[in-house]
Amino acid sequence: MTVRIAMWSGPRNISTAMMRSFGARSDCAVSDEPFYGAFLKHSGEPHPMAAETIADMDCDWRSIVETQSGDAPENQPVWYQKHMPHHMIGPVSIADFPEHRHAFLIRAPEGVVASYRAKNELRRPEMLGFAKLREYFDFETERAGAPAPVVDSDDILRDSHRTLSRLCSVLGISWDPAMLSWEKGPHEDDGVWGAHWYDKVNASTGFGSASGPLPELEGEYAEVAEACRGDYEALKAHAI
Repeated sequence: MTVRIAMWSGPRNISTAMMRSFGARSDCAVSDEPFYGAFLKHSGEPHPMAAETIADMDCDWRSIVETQSGDAPENQPVWYQKHMPHHMIGPVSIADFPEHRHAFLIRAPEGVVASYRAKNELRRPEMLGFAKLREYFDFETERAGAPAPVVDSDDILRDSHRTLSRLCSVLGISWDPAMLSWEKGPHEDDGVWGAHWYDKVNASTGFGSASGPLPELEGEYAEVAEACRGDYEALKAHAI
C-alpha cells in the first residue's frame, strides 16, 4: 500500500526544497503542485509562465484528484505531493483526500512576503495562502481527532535531521538520511514554472542555514505580513 503524503504550504516556504528532500529517498515519488494549472486557468491570475503551465498540465479538478489518489508513479511505496491550499478554488478540497496523510509547512510571514515580492506582484494576503492553510489544518485536525503535523521552515533549516526525522515518525514512514541532500540543478519532476521560481533551490544540494533576523517591511508589504500573522501564529503553536 502506498503512503500518500499531502504537504500543504503557501509559496516561498522552502516547499520545493522539501520536495527535493523527499525525492532523494529511493522509495518515494513526488508531485509538484498538481493543481497549479487548474488554479491559473480558472482564476486568471497573471503569474509568470501561466500560459506555459496551463498548457503543460491537467486542468480538470476531478481528474487531478483521481490521479493523486491513484497508483503512485513507478509504484513507489511513498508518494510526496506538494500542494498549496490557495490553489484550491474549484470544486475540490482537502476533504477529497481522506486516505492521504496530511502535513502543513509554514514560514514567518515577513520572510514569505520578502521572498514572494522578488518573484511576483503581491497584491493581497490571500495570495500567500495563510488563511486557507489554517482552514485546512483545522479541517484535518477535526477529522483525525488530533492536531495535524506542522513543520516550520526555520526549524528545518536550524536542524534538518531532527525536524525531518520527527516528521517522518509522525507520518508513519522510516527516516532516511538521504533526505538531507540532493543533486544540484532542475529535477525531472519539477513543474514547468520552475524555470522562473526555482533558481535558488536549483543551485542547492541541501537545506541552507537558518535565516537571520526577519526582514523589515514597509507600507503595503508590512500590512500584508501583519494580516497573515494570526494564522501563522495559530499554526506555529502546533509545530512538531
